[in-house]
Amino acid sequence: MRPLVAGNWKMNGLLQQAQALPAQILAGSAGLACDLLICPPFTSIAAAAAILQGSGIGLGAQDCHAAASGPHTGDIAAAMLADAGCQFVILGHSERRAAHHESDDMVRAKVAAALRAGLRPIVCVGETDDERDAGEELAIVGHQVAASLPDDFIGDIAYEPIWAIGTGRTPSTNDVAAMHRHIRSALRTRLGAAARNVRILYGGSVKAENAATLLAVEEVGGALVGGASLDAAAFLAIARAAGQVCGRGLQVAAGLQ
Repeated sequence: MRPLVAGNWKMNGLLQQAQALPAQILAGSAGLACDLLICPPFTSIAAAAAILQGSGIGLGAQDCHAAASGPHTGDIAAAMLADAGCQFVILGHSERRAAHHESDDMVRAKVAAALRAGLRPIVCVGETDDERDAGEELAIVGHQVAASLPDDFIGDIAYEPIWAIGTGRTPSTNDVAAMHRHIRSALRTRLGAAARNVRILYGGSVKAENAATLLAVEEVGGALVGGASLDAAAFLAIARAAGQVCGRGLQVAAGLQ
């Protein structure tokens, strides 16, 4: 599979940016050896869809509800996202697990709903600083992988080292490699042979300056990009790095499976 570079805009961007930024990314995307995806806020999905239609650049959302419809004020169903032009949805992001108290069971239900609607979920997993300091990182992330995915999972995983985001602590390439190998092993246990079709994205403060180093790590199949995805030049620089180094890594990993 080609590496995937996904931009998570989080709660940023009004209508003007939702039109201008996708157009800038589209203009610079020719010849990239990776898949591109942008995930704007709900209010910007339709505007971005109109710009990206037929371009090959994916469009995703940042969450969905587990139910197909009903009395869920302020929520959005997976089928609504598909109807608006989405092909992907980010689920179980660390900010939602923390701020909205989303459990693995809740994430699994949302993933199942996304699959029923024809969306490809990107399921986020990761450990906090307390969990890493206690030496529990492998157990925590392995359990999240096992418990957050339904049996028929078709999608991607994004590893977020929560302990290193905004804390001043920086994961080494050895840290990233060890966790991505562990996630691959957990996926094989959970999904069997289907695990080889799951990309494992790295999602820890990826920037143009560190992208090549991070994306060259074994089993890193792309990036989930936060702040840098709001700048077209930075986002495209990450995409170029992914196509150059991550694609080779995926081919090597595929040969080892």
